[in-house]
Amino acid sequence: MKIYRGISTDPYCNLASEEVLLDTEDGEVFMLWQNGRSVILGRNQNAYAEVNLPFVEEHGIPVVRRLTGGGAVFHDLGNLNFTFIVPRASCPELDFARFTHPIAEVLRSLGVPAELSGRNDLVADGRKISGNAQCVWRDRVMHHGTLLVAADLSFMDGALRADADKLKSKGIKSVRSRVGNLSEFLPGLDAGELARRLEDRFLGGGAERAAFTGEQRAGIEKLAREKFRTWEWNFGASGTFGQNVKRRFPYGSVELSFEAEHGVLVGVRLMGDFFGVRPAEELESALLGCRLIRSELTGRLGEVGEYIHGAAPDEIAGLFEA
Repeated sequence: MKIYRGISTDPYCNLASEEVLLDTEDGEVFMLWQNGRSVILGRNQNAYAEVNLPFVEEHGIPVVRRLTGGGAVFHDLGNLNFTFIVPRASCPELDFARFTHPIAEVLRSLGVPAELSGRNDLVADGRKISGNAQCVWRDRVMHHGTLLVAADLSFMDGALRADADKLKSKGIKSVRSRVGNLSEFLPGLDAGELARRLEDRFLGGGAERAAFTGEQRAGIEKLAREKFRTWEWNFGASGTFGQNVKRRFPYGSVELSFEAEHGVLVGVRLMGDFFGVRPAEELESALLGCRLIRSELTGRLGEVGEYIHGAAPDEIAGLFEA
């Protein structure tokens, strides 16, 4: 395993760094990185629904879409972020336990009662301290997560729009009530010290430090400029259509927007905090031209679990009738 450190606190560059590592490294990779204040959207989310745009504009907080699914998160220098990249052959299915285990192990060694909860959260004493997400990128699997060390929770509350349906399903009243900083468990802990502890965990297992090459850095800057800084990537993917329905399932929320002419689908958009191993855009394209008939929809949705992990064709077909 190679251990990298992020080259800056620029969220555009850090997300570009992940993609460059996915494209240029063949073995296992672990990267630690920090972003300045920013909102990081899940790949399938609607920016206009998830982000308090007046607040982020007032405070100059960038909104950046990542490669993985899941929900929107707030980053600042009180967060420490980590990324694992491994060959898909060694991780054929989405597997959160595999990657969160060593993180929780380090936290427990420091006295934090960390454990995996639900789909993708690390919690301590019932409070979320880490959110995690995964994706498949060609023949690679990427898992990344946040660690709330000493984050500004007031900015987190201000920047994100709470999903009322999601909060109700978990029996809680606000985003703020769900989360906790590690510094509450370990007064004086900072992101730098936690990063050193995590690095030591993997160095002790034979990992080695690595640095971005000049070619990789050039690729990061180009990708940040041409993709991750663009409106088309961050907001353009959030277009809406004539009808909209949103429903929460055990595998996450699914928001369906669609337009039909004479009972035939001419526009489809699937968004939400779900995960999948194939891009939702493929499924959207496959549904175009389909008549709004349950049997035809379920036929087109035969491989929906590849795009919305855990979903069944009949469940998603039912959203067109909601």
